[in-house]
Amino acid sequence: MLTGMAQNDALPGFCTWLDDSNDVTTEMMRLAGKAGMISLAGGLPAPELYPMKAIESATKRALVRWGSRALEYGPITGFPALREAIATRMSEEIGQRIGTDNVLLTAGSMQALDGIGKILIEPGETIIAQHPTYMGALDAWRPRTPHYQQFTWDFEDKGFLAAADRAKFIYTVPNYSNPTGVLVGQQDRRALLALVREKRIWLVEDDPYSCMQLDGNSGPSILALDAADRNEDIYSGPVIYLGTLSKSLAPGFRVGWVVGNPEVIRALTLAKQCTDMTGSMFSQAVALELIEQKVESQMIDGLLSTYRERRNALCAALSTHLGDWFEWEIPSGGMFVWLKAKRADLDTTRLYRVAIEHNVMFCPGSAFDHAGKMHTTMRLNFTRSAPDVLEEGVRRLARAVEDSLSKLASGSSRLAVQ
Repeated sequence: MLTGMAQNDALPGFCTWLDDSNDVTTEMMRLAGKAGMISLAGGLPAPELYPMKAIESATKRALVRWGSRALEYGPITGFPALREAIATRMSEEIGQRIGTDNVLLTAGSMQALDGIGKILIEPGETIIAQHPTYMGALDAWRPRTPHYQQFTWDFEDKGFLAAADRAKFIYTVPNYSNPTGVLVGQQDRRALLALVREKRIWLVEDDPYSCMQLDGNSGPSILALDAADRNEDIYSGPVIYLGTLSKSLAPGFRVGWVVGNPEVIRALTLAKQCTDMTGSMFSQAVALELIEQKVESQMIDGLLSTYRERRNALCAALSTHLGDWFEWEIPSGGMFVWLKAKRADLDTTRLYRVAIEHNVMFCPGSAFDHAGKMHTTMRLNFTRSAPDVLEEGVRRLARAVEDSLSKLASGSSRLAVQ
């Protein structure tokens, strides 16, 4: 019964998929601005690195160059000149021609994920997702109530192979995966590409972190591998590639793109039509100016230097304060460190609430599991905070672990006495 309302006056209930929804993202964004809170939770860039002067100049140039066209409704596929620029950019990156018919502009990668759900998932169908999975993808597809098959890069897994016979697509983040930070090797990328070709299914390659190569080089994307084999004027393969400016320039632009077979671009355009009809021509016009002025390449060395220092600071603090309880690997790129508890009773879902009481936030592993069962893992972000803040955040997290384990021991003692 709704509060303050007689039961017979109650309004209709909401859709049942909301019962299984994830509120971690909403809470992370809300509490991140709380006074005194240190957030190691979100996948957020460092705001002090945003190219403010370049954005100001680009805004003025865009208004002079495009006038009222930058303030109008526009094509559903996106600002035409930016669409052409992304096609040129992607052609240079993969070494094969990408045409504008291969490109759809979106409001960040999340809109692309939402559209993929709309065009490829009938309610209850099976989809295959790299495990653990980016929680934004799980959120985007939850209303379609799919059945998930986990993919752990084990190509001998019979459950995975059987699911590939009936699934429409496989979802993966091969470059510095969210949440684990893992860089998938070229051999595994080629094996996955061979599988989707054999099974004749789509492969969704989500790639927001390719610009964040802190050590070494990630190598060709799966899209590049497939396009090189085809050598077509217009790409027509099974890879649906998602890119974004959110990590390299600023997330506030909400500029992302899909590169794929013209058939899938047409379907996604119809799905986008049902969502926002048209993106922000203004944001896309400003983004075009920044791309043409090569602002990303001018700032990348400083960005990587800052993030490398912060990654090292976080891992050093983890060794000092959390090494007795968790293990992790130092990522070669991206934004995250993935921690695994050494004790089976160290429940990070429960720890999440205790940590908030200690004014520190992280993202519990259960948010990246469609079944919500990963209770001994967590994701920490290092890009948002300065080294001294990361140190203090880990120190607080260690105190939260001690508090959580103390409460657990106290509860076990009471049970034993009873």
